[in-house]
Amino acid sequence: MNVNIYYGGRGLIEDPTLYVLSKIEEVLDELRVNVNRYNLFDLKSSIPTLPQTLKEADAIILAASVEWKGIGGYMQEFLDACWLYGDKEKIKKIYMAPVVIATTYGEKEALSDLKHSWELLGGMPCSGVCAYVEDSVDFEMNKDYAEIIEKKAENLYRTVSQKRKPLPSSSGAIKQNLMKDALDLTPQETEQLSKYASDDSYVKKQKEDIEELTSMFKGMLSKQESDDGDSIISKFKSKFYNPDIFSATYSLVIEDTKKTIYLDINNNNLKIDYINKLDGDVLIKMTNETLQNIMKGKLSFQRAFMTGEVTAKGEFKYIRQLDVVFQFN
Repeated sequence: MNVNIYYGGRGLIEDPTLYVLSKIEEVLDELRVNVNRYNLFDLKSSIPTLPQTLKEADAIILAASVEWKGIGGYMQEFLDACWLYGDKEKIKKIYMAPVVIATTYGEKEALSDLKHSWELLGGMPCSGVCAYVEDSVDFEMNKDYAEIIEKKAENLYRTVSQKRKPLPSSSGAIKQNLMKDALDLTPQETEQLSKYASDDSYVKKQKEDIEELTSMFKGMLSKQESDDGDSIISKFKSKFYNPDIFSATYSLVIEDTKKTIYLDINNNNLKIDYINKLDGDVLIKMTNETLQNIMKGKLSFQRAFMTGEVTAKGEFKYIRQLDVVFQFN
């Protein structure tokens, strides 16, 4: 029988969780169980690869030290790695005994969290050790507590050796819903992915590649927007004709692109550019689609204003003049 222990505390000498684990290991050694302990604080850079250590395990012990709240970051990271990279078919066959020792409030909540997490992964949680310790010396010197811990270890051995089945849980149905959008990867692919995730240089290179692609697409998008803007200005210039020697300024606000085209018509001269000026003789607001329809001759400025597709304020009499000086139709 193979039992893996995953310790999520900080490895402090006074951590009572270490005492509990040592007692459990003594019992399992006497029962000739092969025990491997993984101290997550020592292996923090390679936690994504640790789900691969579950392959030969018949049971595991998840040990959390509650120092202020919850199961701690190392243990949560390990469980996240099991969800992302673990072999779910293998996990279904693994028993998990939680060990939660608290030096503050919250040991029962942390115990429930570990059990529920393992159920969501598809595994089989079983009875573990849960305790609040005010004084670690008193706790370790108490023979009754030691006997309880030993009995818990023996119970784990019997549960695994007899292959006891747990009662069904709704967590299985939740797991199916959570996994329906997950990538369908083989165990070999998830193992390779976990190695990549733990490789800092690989992750850094991936981030750099993503940033480079993002910059490239932003540049392409900016160029496209710039080309579209140049096309609109060129179209206005090519269609400009002022037979009536007319002068006025217009601020055309394109609402969905958040751009403003400023028109300065002075007799036969036209100045047009994208300038955020809203002080023209007429302030006109429209969508890009409406502007495109006007430039294609499907709609006039006056008709768009009358139908409400264009809103305006200022000198309304100048709106009709736009249809005179720009011969889009």
